[in-house]
Amino acid sequence: MSITPEQLRQAFASLPPGAAPTEGQVTEVVDDPVPPEILARLKTGRRPAAVLMPILGVKSGRLRLLLTQRTDHLRDHAGQISFPGGGLKPGENPLEAALREAEEEIGLDRAAVEIFGEMPRYHTGTGFNVSPIIAFVSDGVSFQPDPGEVAEIFDAPLDYLIDPRNFRQETRFYRGAWRNFLAVPWSGHYIWGATAGMLAQLSRIVHGQKMA
Repeated sequence: MSITPEQLRQAFASLPPGAAPTEGQVTEVVDDPVPPEILARLKTGRRPAAVLMPILGVKSGRLRLLLTQRTDHLRDHAGQISFPGGGLKPGENPLEAALREAEEEIGLDRAAVEIFGEMPRYHTGTGFNVSPIIAFVSDGVSFQPDPGEVAEIFDAPLDYLIDPRNFRQETRFYRGAWRNFLAVPWSGHYIWGATAGMLAQLSRIVHGQKMA
């Protein structure tokens, strides 16, 4: 059965105040235990950031999640599948940053956005402390990618992206060693790393299951 907008709202409304991820959820590396050099980076010098996870298709009930592919020349996470987002500017809170970045990267009018949830902060192995903001986007909205940051905008079925059966644990050579990562391949797109980790967090919230 497909996930409905109301089920999503209820899932986030039921999160306890100050809910925090466990150690296994704080980085895209899913080695158990998390390698000490990565844990050390997580504990120092985190840069606050935020992403917007925009959900389309509310009116039709066929929910789809919007993603982008980053351009190859960017300093962080070049060429990877991601959500619109970036670092916080001085004086910004995560919600303000997520909306600003979505406006800059994909031309999303914030008036078309309905925020309904925020996931626990996600700590990337590259040193970002990311606040994922979850939102519905009005039907009929058009998007305009910033060619300097976004190579492609696409969307994928939400049911598929957060189905625990579609997550794979794969191995990549990362920062001098072979590491295990989550990945969610979809229609020619390879979603892995921090983005797959955030999808796994969303899956846990919606389905109440622990990822393998």
